[in-house]
Amino acid sequence: VQLQASGGGLVQAGGSLRLSCVASEPTFRSSAMGWFRQAPGEPREFVAAINWTGRQTLYADSVKGRFTISKDNAKKTVHLQMNSLKPGDTARYYCAANHAYRGSPSSQRDEYDYWGQGTKVTVSS
Repeated sequence: VQLQASGGGLVQAGGSLRLSCVASEPTFRSSAMGWFRQAPGEPREFVAAINWTGRQTLYADSVKGRFTISKDNAKKTVHLQMNSLKPGDTARYYCAANHAYRGSPSSQRDEYDYWGQGTKVTVSS
């Protein structure tokens, strides 16, 4: 499975961005998906996850109430709507797939099989 992320850019604090991640394979429909981010010099951290049906979601405390993850199985796409952005949200954002996993959304990096190349988000103050 190849994952192509897009939608990053430069935005002022308080603004919004919508990230998208398109999967290359129809098997995406049976995959749980996650978004992670990595700031320079920092470890990659969990942001949000969604289960394979799209009905269950999980968020990091730092983004809860500001970010929304959604999944469109027909379009093999997962989105991350980011509102009320803060300078601390600046990072490269990576989408990831947990292929054929039908459990609850996971925040554990090791449980994801496939990773996209990332898209850069910069939030200015």
